[in-house]
Amino acid sequence: MKITHYSDIPSKHFDSESVKGVSARVAIGKADGAEKFCMRVFEVAENGYSPRHSHEWEHEIFIHAGNGEVLCKNKWIAIRPGCAVFIPGNEDHQIRNTGNAPLVFACLIPSGAPEI
Repeated sequence: MKITHYSDIPSKHFDSESVKGVSARVAIGKADGAEKFCMRVFEVAENGYSPRHSHEWEHEIFIHAGNGEVLCKNKWIAIRPGCAVFIPGNEDHQIRNTGNAPLVFACLIPSGAPEI
């Protein structure tokens, strides 16, 4: 069993043309003995965004804090704390922060997908 606060987990920061102001942490993954899923926690800074991309695996997202938008079928859909988002495999998607505070969300992916 593992119990920890996500902020105590080391993060990896991403900043480039395709991604801005994103920090990612593996909250629960292979190193913890998780065989079926990986739980990641992302923080997206004010005016930040994830890369626009798609991949073959689905993932599930729960918005913990902040406000933003998810690109879904070429339309931006507003998200806020408490929103649950399901992204099927092979669907083009992107997440951006539209608020004045960090956008924080947990993301579950199946084992075998890159953890970060």
